[in-house]
Amino acid sequence: MSTPTSEAHREKAAARGPVRVAIITVSDSRTPETDTNAAYLRDQIQAAGHMLTGYRLVRDEPEQITAVLNELAAGEAQILLFNGGTGISPRDTTYDVLSRALDKVLPGFGELFRMLSWEQVGAAAMLSRSTAGVYRGRVVVSMPGSPAAVRLAWEKLLAPELEHLAWEVAR
Repeated sequence: MSTPTSEAHREKAAARGPVRVAIITVSDSRTPETDTNAAYLRDQIQAAGHMLTGYRLVRDEPEQITAVLNELAAGEAQILLFNGGTGISPRDTTYDVLSRALDKVLPGFGELFRMLSWEQVGAAAMLSRSTAGVYRGRVVVSMPGSPAAVRLAWEKLLAPELEHLAWEVAR
């Protein structure tokens, strides 16, 4: 459901041109060649007319996640898309690192993601610690590392609002 105000914001946001996006995959097992999430996101970002300004693949180690967050937040990307490390296993640390760093939290992202995930995976949706927020003037999104979760987050939540998110955080 849109309101006249949200539509006006989307129009202003779209007029600013392509959004600059960075992809960060957090994984202990993927390589750049097997990172299907990054390949999918890269294709979607470019197909939507936006710009990929960075890609990193890091292990699920808090210091590596922190380092890449700080590096990319200091760069040209407006939106940082993290995938992986949002579960509850001992190795899943992305949420922990990002939630401590965020200046502002967007609880609606995680809430909506889990609601939509419910339709796909049922009660297992509660295991996701997806989150989003603002860090140093950048929108940071953290989604699970499963390809289905990345597609869901992109198609239902991020693609429709990417320009609006980038515009809101910069105005």
